[in-house]
Amino acid sequence: MFRIAALLFAALLALPVYADQTVARKSHLFEVKNTEIFTIESKVLGRKYDIYIKVPSGYFDEEHNKASYPVLYLNDAPHTFKVATGVTHFKSMNRAIVVGIDFAHGENGQFSRVRDLTPERDATWVKYTTGGAPDYLQFIREELIPFVEGNYRADPARRILSGHSLGGSFGAWVLLTQPELFSSYILTSPSLWYKDDIIFDFEEEYARHHKSLNANLFIATGDLETAENGMRNDMVDGHQRFLKRLRARNYQGLNVKDEVVIGTDHESTFPVGLTKGLRWIYQDLW
Repeated sequence: MFRIAALLFAALLALPVYADQTVARKSHLFEVKNTEIFTIESKVLGRKYDIYIKVPSGYFDEEHNKASYPVLYLNDAPHTFKVATGVTHFKSMNRAIVVGIDFAHGENGQFSRVRDLTPERDATWVKYTTGGAPDYLQFIREELIPFVEGNYRADPARRILSGHSLGGSFGAWVLLTQPELFSSYILTSPSLWYKDDIIFDFEEEYARHHKSLNANLFIATGDLETAENGMRNDMVDGHQRFLKRLRARNYQGLNVKDEVVIGTDHESTFPVGLTKGLRWIYQDLW
């Protein structure tokens, strides 16, 4: 009892120190350096999307005015762009232009992403519209990429697509339908289970017509993303089966690295996977 009283007394003695401090509130919000936001009114989709763009430090320096840069494209920008700007803050990782695609104007984020990131309609998803990925990819290919490459010193040969969850399965679908659009893919916790593992059908169709797949592919899933840990779908199992399938094909030009990340779940795998994926891919880009 005496010890508790002594601790309380010490705490009370410390209060005036904090009370005497002067704290000034800044009138402007926190800003990420070298970042701009644009709104693209998509003719393809008939919707507006905000686009967040961050350039690497030194981009505007005279000594670098002839340099071109890889571009990291991200879906789900309200989450992924914040993480990516943090991951790419330090010099060793600050090598690419970062582009984040927000949800459609005036739409619930989950509604927007489910529609845009799913490759085919699934009638079992009664709450959401699905199957909008082909149009969404057309928007990226015909409107977003030309905007970025027309206004920034972006290298068309070094485009990176990263996505998490449905964004990860969207990336896997792009890899198997238009692999030439990006040189590298970083997919974290990809929802490969969508529509009864339909991504495996896309892979089967691709394999019928192609022996090569020229891309760098990094996939990371948390080791806690299993049925035993409360997941409706076993993400680790889907991850392992998909990688086993790709490696068995021996696609020419495909460089694959994957990791089941110890100690992460569906919400926490993206920062770890993005960091590790970029470190691995940068070895190939420089």
